[in-house]
Amino acid sequence: MSEQGIRLSSSLELVRWIGWAQRKVGEDWIRERDLSHEQAFVLGYLVQNPGAIQRDIAEVSRTSAASVSSLLQGLERRGLIERRTQSGDERRKRVFATPAGTELIAGFDVAMAEADETILAPLTPEERATLLALLTKITAELPQPTRS
Repeated sequence: MSEQGIRLSSSLELVRWIGWAQRKVGEDWIRERDLSHEQAFVLGYLVQNPGAIQRDIAEVSRTSAASVSSLLQGLERRGLIERRTQSGDERRKRVFATPAGTELIAGFDVAMAEADETILAPLTPEERATLLALLTKITAELPQPTRS
């Protein structure tokens, strides 16, 4: 039994626990910046894909155009994104993260890498290699995750 009194009896329960620990770090990091998960995702997407159109954002975030519009309005009010018309076409706006938006989410990848290092700290380099090999073998037969 673990310190918390939770009995984990299978390998996959342990993998889920690791995933929970990793997800919690990400959620805490996002919450500290007063962002929702969806806002952080869209802001990160815009940093990597400047000038995306709302339809693309709706598609990649798997949500409706109306939800994306509302989400973007909130980010725009905070000065984290800006929408610009394309060649005078008011119906087709491109969305960009502002410098403030880019700065706000800068460091997420570093925070997650640090969380991974903390999670894997008890393992030797050889044990880490073995774990990676075993997980790679298991996941090779699984359907690949997609965003669509």
